[in-house]
Amino acid sequence: MSGTDFGDHLNTFPVVLPSQRFVAKSFFGAMASEILSALRVIFMNETLEEDFLKSTSLVKFNFVKVLFIDNTSETLTSVPPGASSVAEMEALIPSPAACEVRSVIKFFNAQSIAPIEIHRQLCQVYGPNIMSKQLVRRWCRQFSESRQSVHDEERSGRPSLINDDRVELVRQCIMENRRFTITELSSHFPQISRSLLHEIVTKHLLFKKVCARWVPKNLTPEHKMQRLGAALTFLQWYHDDGNEFLDRIVTGDETWISHFTPETKQQSMHWRHSRSPVRMKFKQTLSVRKVMCTVFWDRKDILLIDFLPGGETVNAYRYCETLRKLRRAIQNKRRGMLTAGVVLLHDNASPHTARRTAAVLTEFGWELFDHPPYSPDLAPSDFHVFLHLKKFLSSGDRFGNDEELKTSVTRWFHSQAAEFYDRGRQKLIPRYDKCLNSEGGYVEKYLKHCCTCCQ
Repeated sequence: MSGTDFGDHLNTFPVVLPSQRFVAKSFFGAMASEILSALRVIFMNETLEEDFLKSTSLVKFNFVKVLFIDNTSETLTSVPPGASSVAEMEALIPSPAACEVRSVIKFFNAQSIAPIEIHRQLCQVYGPNIMSKQLVRRWCRQFSESRQSVHDEERSGRPSLINDDRVELVRQCIMENRRFTITELSSHFPQISRSLLHEIVTKHLLFKKVCARWVPKNLTPEHKMQRLGAALTFLQWYHDDGNEFLDRIVTGDETWISHFTPETKQQSMHWRHSRSPVRMKFKQTLSVRKVMCTVFWDRKDILLIDFLPGGETVNAYRYCETLRKLRRAIQNKRRGMLTAGVVLLHDNASPHTARRTAAVLTEFGWELFDHPPYSPDLAPSDFHVFLHLKKFLSSGDRFGNDEELKTSVTRWFHSQAAEFYDRGRQKLIPRYDKCLNSEGGYVEKYLKHCCTCCQ
């Protein structure tokens, strides 16, 4: 085949099988006529054209080869230029496929060549580590026993220990004790490994072990009905008036602010390398010195910040005085708001629901939104404003006296943009909607913020 690579010709020749290409490519030192004759015998392919045989006088590859015949073994061998002997040859075809090597073994075994000689030929072309002599003998024996395929047979593998009956037994065990551990479960199924039990529990039964949800109160049916009524009222009010309803809402609540607030566990999290030393965190508590802060705000800005003097408590009389301050603040900061009507949103603490307080609100002509009991997840001051305030105070600063604390808190409230307060007001809409969809239950996503109202 003048000027044509025999391997390329085989790639374009339609009737030559892949295993035939492996044989021709591997033993490129042989005459093309002898290779094609052997292919006809081994693969029972009588369709190889005579024109192809006549036009092919020598198999050529990527480099010049010198042909000679080994008289002792009567096999065809090639030595590339520059190699003094066969032993000095390197792998001419590195990293062959396993089926290719087996095809070559099948080729030579059909010519009744000894396995030791087949191994020598393989090492010549593919390198000395291509296959052991024992493995060559095994493949020759299998091909002599009428094996045809050069590919690995499909294996059934180890029989699986997971079946429907066993999965059901694990499920029943879990239903009897939902606080089990994998170690405890393995004592009931000693024939199954711990990893396999974990796979049954998580992937087949779709169980996952989680902690119980913390809630502020075990809501009774009456409490849930009150939460449903509040949700329906709020959503209907918002549906009728839209943003005008949100503009009228004034929210207020009280919270304790301490001279020192330790950082939370979440705030102490940081990125670390696997080889980094473990960071230690000692237990800290709120300082005993603290101040009661009462805050009122709307969707635009803070309206009133009132600090309770030391030695006093928030009672109905004190709260009414704070409401009068609030009215004057609205009159000075929100002109027209008193005329449009104020909707006061505060919780149902005793000073907020006292008769004296109700009389003052009637005097002002303000509407009161009926906030359901035990519902910090529906109080904007608790889940939004005070939450961010406590994060600010837990930055590590320690205040020396009450005045420093009051000044810092007041400065923080006034530094917040209008978007901050509007975002807190907008959160009421999806929260009441979630409360309605859960039939009065707590809004699960926001329960982790409820504890801030109790600090």
